[in-house]
Amino acid sequence: MRTGQKLSPTGRVTLVETRKAGERFEQRGRGAISNQSGRYEAETRQAFDDGWGTIEDDAGRLETVLMKDSARKIITFNKSPDISFDRTVNPYRGCEHGCIYCFARPSHAWGGLSAGLDFESKLFYKDNAVELLKRELAKPGYVPRVIALGMNTDAYQPVEREQRLTRSLLEVLAAHRHPVSLLTKSALILRDLDLIAPLAEAGLARVGISITTLDRSLARKMEPRAATPTRRLETIRALSEAGIEVTVMTAPIIPGLNDHEIEHLLEAAADHGATRAGYVLLRLPYDIKDLFHEWLVQHVPDRAARVINLVREMRGGRDYDANWHERMRGGGPVADLISKRFGRAAARLDMNAPRGPLRTDLFRVVEDKGGQFRLDV
Repeated sequence: MRTGQKLSPTGRVTLVETRKAGERFEQRGRGAISNQSGRYEAETRQAFDDGWGTIEDDAGRLETVLMKDSARKIITFNKSPDISFDRTVNPYRGCEHGCIYCFARPSHAWGGLSAGLDFESKLFYKDNAVELLKRELAKPGYVPRVIALGMNTDAYQPVEREQRLTRSLLEVLAAHRHPVSLLTKSALILRDLDLIAPLAEAGLARVGISITTLDRSLARKMEPRAATPTRRLETIRALSEAGIEVTVMTAPIIPGLNDHEIEHLLEAAADHGATRAGYVLLRLPYDIKDLFHEWLVQHVPDRAARVINLVREMRGGRDYDANWHERMRGGGPVADLISKRFGRAAARLDMNAPRGPLRTDLFRVVEDKGGQFRLDV
């Protein structure tokens, strides 16, 4: 925010307070307003307006930089009781979609980078991801369960168009007959229909498309380099027509900003072929809360205080509650009302049936001979 000013971390805020924290410029085509220092850094930096317009002059055009990130392993396991998968594969760190609310932003701080503009402009790709996946699937005693592909950052973000890492990983999973789930905001997933459709037909794949708003203007500000809402709906239709079961994720729901769209959004998704729906309330852990406050006072200053106060009502007076189960759905009257509205709309549209499990009994270990997969029998 202007000269590093931040809002109080707890309690209610006023419209006057948010206006005092207003920023003066933004990076076009980016979600974050600033590049706040990472939480592990010994020093912090603050932009300061000296009256000469130097903040705007220094802003310039922020180019995306892509760097190699050689990993030691590619499958990450978790024991979280409130998510539906116990392992993920993420080919990228950072995400050019630039969604201001992204829960993965704080992970950039581990490398001394900012969860702000760095997260969406300094990206890393795991150049050895494919070889690692082959090796880890072939380990003795490996037990197959659904791999969630690209759940930390979008596996189909713009750099995937040239890198093709996600496609290569899907080829490995297809050869091993390994179950996989995908969640994306990108129409680029349609490029890989030739892989995903046969997997889905065999009970080995499912897809989720995330749609936060149908308001093109709001989406442009909140998710500047993701596909437009209309394009995402078209993607749902194309996936559905290819025989792939599609879940629409209305995530995150932000009270006072997009919660009024719940029913209309689910209706639009159902009309385009989505058969199930899910939602997550806005989550603001660590660095994200200040970045999101900056974004609010820059883009929706008249609603900033109301949104912040409603979020805190659902989080016990704070910006975030990390407790299991509470972190996804919140608590209190506002959260309960959102839950009831979503549940009723999903039931009316027949989008609340439980999902059947993906198959694991088809898994087979294969070996790679000269770039061609062969069964290891």
